[in-house]
Amino acid sequence: MTWLLLVVGVGLEVAGTLCMKMADGFRSPGAALLMYLLYGLSLTTLTFAFQRLQIGFAYAAWSGGGLVLVAASGMIWFREPASAQRLLFIALVLLGLLGLHLTSPARS
Repeated sequence: MTWLLLVVGVGLEVAGTLCMKMADGFRSPGAALLMYLLYGLSLTTLTFAFQRLQIGFAYAAWSGGGLVLVAASGMIWFREPASAQRLLFIALVLLGLLGLHLTSPARS
């Protein structure tokens, strides 16, 4: 259940960030309001995930997972460049998350 909360939190954070982009500097108040709601829900799920996961890994997974998904969304929906260098650095973020997970001691 903890992992599900973390995954849902990442999804909500990504959705909130996409709403931030669509809010267009608060020119779209509906998108801005949805952004606040989604970020609030995302932080709530992250707070519950902290009960069972180490804070360093859980926060890194939340922010790094969101970073990877937002970057991919930007490339797909907003036609941002998908250069080899950008893809390499996204892969390095994923590698860092894996390293943090593999080196985190188990919690009882």
